[in-house]
Amino acid sequence: MTGQNSAPAVPVSPRAGAGLAAAIGAFTIWGVLPLYMKPLQALPALEIMAHRIVWSCLLVFAWLLWRSEVGAVRTALANPGTRYRLMITAVLISINWLLYVWSIAHGHVIDASLGYFINPLLNVVLGVLLLGERLNTAQKFAVGLAAVGVLYLAVIAGRPPWIALGLAASFGGYGLIRKVVKVEAVPGLATETLLLLPFACGFLVWLQLQGTGAFGHAAPHINALLLGSGLVTALPLALFAYGARLIPLSTVGLVQYIGPTLQFLLGVWVFHEAFTLQRGIGFAFIWSALAVYASDGLWRSRKQMPYWGR
Repeated sequence: MTGQNSAPAVPVSPRAGAGLAAAIGAFTIWGVLPLYMKPLQALPALEIMAHRIVWSCLLVFAWLLWRSEVGAVRTALANPGTRYRLMITAVLISINWLLYVWSIAHGHVIDASLGYFINPLLNVVLGVLLLGERLNTAQKFAVGLAAVGVLYLAVIAGRPPWIALGLAASFGGYGLIRKVVKVEAVPGLATETLLLLPFACGFLVWLQLQGTGAFGHAAPHINALLLGSGLVTALPLALFAYGARLIPLSTVGLVQYIGPTLQFLLGVWVFHEAFTLQRGIGFAFIWSALAVYASDGLWRSRKQMPYWGR
């Protein structure tokens, strides 16, 4: 029970709650995506990426047609600034897809998870430098711990973690631009895949003419997985783009740890990739940063909770 001089209750925004739920859903799907992609490991990564572009484009446009919202894509393409930004995000997300698919196929699931552990740190830095977001003392300490962990992992490996850095940079840039571009989540995704569609279709047609294309010639389950790649691509991206517009970039950075944590567990326990004690020490720094960051986030959320809900 609170006293008469208690501060007034602070309402929780329904849109912020929806954004947080969407972000959690997106990163959960991405976390278990290696289970979906692993059976496709015999196919070239570029071919898988092309299928993801084609089928996700068809899927999102079918959704927009059903909702009579295709005009939003025309509006986005007609605006030079929006079109230019979505061209950049289309390139960034295609690079991210290619690196991710390649890493799964070549036994680097743990390395991919490291990339997405790094990515929240990059999101926080971008939010501070470019969007004017501010960090409190606990958040700064968490960022420092994560940075130490990443540096340690790079040192013990004897080389920069190129896969992790590439994934973090491409997805971090994608998230930043999608947060500020003036287009809704699904129309934005439709525009991005539409811009990539000619290249993806051209490549797949070329593969078929060369007699090396998998689709229609592989086992039925491979064909089904290629078709379904549109759904597993479009759904989390749409959820992420929606959520990123409604919650602070620093919060996106916190929630994003869901994805790499699930990927890491799959890499160790399902795909049996090597995870030494030295690597474990580096990851421990990052997990400690997550614990600090999460605790601070829970404390701040508690302060904003309506008093009747305490």
